[in-house]
Amino acid sequence: MHFELERLGIHDSVDAVFPPSELATHLADLPVAVDVIGDDEIAACDAVVTLEYREAFLELDWIHSIQAGVDRFPFDDLEAEGVVLTNSTGIHDRTVGETVAGYLLAFSRRLHDHVANQQERRWERPEWDEAFTLPGNTACVVGTGTLGRGVAETLGALGVRVIGVRRSGDPVSGFEEIYANDDLLEAVADAEFVIATVPLTDETHHLFDADAFDAMREDAYFVNVARGPVVDEPALIDALESDSIEGAALDVFEAEPLPEASPLWELDEVIVTPHCAAYTRDYFRDVGEIVRENVGRLESGDEAFHNRVV
Repeated sequence: MHFELERLGIHDSVDAVFPPSELATHLADLPVAVDVIGDDEIAACDAVVTLEYREAFLELDWIHSIQAGVDRFPFDDLEAEGVVLTNSTGIHDRTVGETVAGYLLAFSRRLHDHVANQQERRWERPEWDEAFTLPGNTACVVGTGTLGRGVAETLGALGVRVIGVRRSGDPVSGFEEIYANDDLLEAVADAEFVIATVPLTDETHHLFDADAFDAMREDAYFVNVARGPVVDEPALIDALESDSIEGAALDVFEAEPLPEASPLWELDEVIVTPHCAAYTRDYFRDVGEIVRENVGRLESGDEAFHNRVV
């Protein structure tokens, strides 16, 4: 398809991640008008950069999601209306990788305990056998796309043995061993850390269920930086409360914000972060470069959008 791009809107929903004005300023040198917009200004644009979805976007030519995950967008409706959807895959590898490394280091060096103790002015050292170092441990990364590869690269540098799970089971650089999706229970069985980095699809919904947690080691830590619904949350809570697994670090949840009544807030060996694993002060610049590339392609007549999803 070909269209003339005259006005690009930066939807104010991106304010949950970075100030929309920062991205607008970063893109001010583009050969199109770039403005921060609210819901009442969508119709005046040809394209939009956004976090959230609005039905009015169906009248546009192009939507760019500032996230890699696009499960909130109605693919069938977009395709029927001829709306291009692109995403921000490729910019989160290092940020998410470092966040995951932070979780693992917190657990291994007991940093989360020290932070909690500090809040109560409590001077309490860990038991002699609680702290450990990461080399010699195995991390099973479920999902070997951009996020999974970023996690593997960062953990590999810390001396962690990294194995992966993907659809085909074919080798992937940075992973010592790869299992096919059908062999998930076997893959997680011997890993001290199990890390979810898969996109949310019909196939991955509740991929981590009671059977998956039962298959893990009793001293295993589960990490989710994917999407909340890839985990059966009640099954995870049961596994944690029954000591079937050691703990969890969770950035995403089935309901967000995480409800105040959730038991996950209270469990000792659980780290809760508010869906921010990819956050960085350069987020808007990283998103902006994808947008800039696609605007350039449109200007040159190249219709092959970078990171096109629909």
